[in-house]
Amino acid sequence: MTVCTGNICRSPLAEYVLREALADAGLGDRVLVESGGISDEEHGRPMDRRALAELRGLGIDGSAHRARELPSDAWESTDLFLAADLNHLRFLRRHAPTPEHRGRIRLLRSFDPASAALPEERQGMADPWYGDESDFVITRVQVLASVPGVVEFVRAELGARA
Repeated sequence: MTVCTGNICRSPLAEYVLREALADAGLGDRVLVESGGISDEEHGRPMDRRALAELRGLGIDGSAHRARELPSDAWESTDLFLAADLNHLRFLRRHAPTPEHRGRIRLLRSFDPASAALPEERQGMADPWYGDESDFVITRVQVLASVPGVVEFVRAELGARA
């Protein structure tokens, strides 16, 4: 599950890109990719038009997306939480019911080889909502750099369970 603040920019963009990448890797029928926000203030709203434009540029249709808060059953139904920034990471860690659940939480960019060695506080993705189209390009680039590492992580986890 990809996680950001309102579930209209970063987390849905990452959700759709990751879902596509997992399908391309032949894993799409073995995993469920979802997204959610730590806030409900955008609940029911579509993805930000600028995030949609970035997805369209990749040949991905995100028009069906509607924002939602993290579902109440997320802790029981999610194997991996991918936080967009440090605030989301801290929120998830605070609300994780057990240490085992806390072990399922990572920053999305911790899977990007270019940022994996950075301190945790420098691995977050800035919220593009406050910026312009160029900020969404940066978000797309960061997501695309992180997704291959997530795919390999998921492949390894599924192999370990087989």
